Amino acid sequence: MNILTNRIEYAAGDANHQGYLAYGNENSEARPGILIVHEWWGLNEYIVRRTHMLAELGYVALALDMYGDGRIATAPDQAGELMSGVLSDMAAGTEALRAGYDLLLDQVGVDRTRSGAIGYCFGGAMVLHMARIGLPLSAVASFHGALGSFHSADPGSIQAKILVCHGADDSMVSLDELDGFKQEMDTAQADYEVLLLDGAKHGFTNPQADVNAEKYGIDLGYQQAADEKSWAAMQTLFNEVF
Repeated sequence: MNILTNRIEYAAGDANHQGYLAYGNENSEARPGILIVHEWWGLNEYIVRRTHMLAELGYVALALDMYGDGRIATAPDQAGELMSGVLSDMAAGTEALRAGYDLLLDQVGVDRTRSGAIGYCFGGAMVLHMARIGLPLSAVASFHGALGSFHSADPGSIQAKILVCHGADDSMVSLDELDGFKQEMDTAQADYEVLLLDGAKHGFTNPQADVNAEKYGIDLGYQQAADEKSWAAMQTLFNEVF
């Protein structure tokens, strides 16, 4: 399959953002569009690879730039600062997510009635927020994502079917937090599934996690089995809703 790619500049409020688009050119029919939201590192090569993987599955895939101007962190302190900048102003963060969603729907080849979103770590929190605020996504998948809420969803207001892929040995997002998330989703009457992955740490989908763990002393870890199982669960979810 020939994958076409493009860097797309877009605006959200007063900020400029640089997204990354990927899609296959083998099919002229409208197809589902999928948003990807990055880890705290930013829209780096790992997220570009995931965008290509989604395009290879037949989707139009758009990776968002939540930090603006294509900024990418190279160290944890920088990543934390960039992430905190978004989390401390979720009104602007929500505007950036909505801008990305609108940008996806405007792409040639996207079926506007079929869309989804996936996110990693920080990005997992962002796509869950999109679901909580009731964006008309068909499905949302979070991979080792933060689970805290910035919005209390009214019962029945969550339109997306939700998949949360969580490492059982994730020391950054505890099992108590996972239980709290489940209670929240039950109260909101959401359609959700939790995939708990034995032995998996935070960052289990990213092969760079082991390097970062050793380099920076962070409790991260890549696990191939968890990576493959969670990706397969995402595909099953998309096959169900699309």
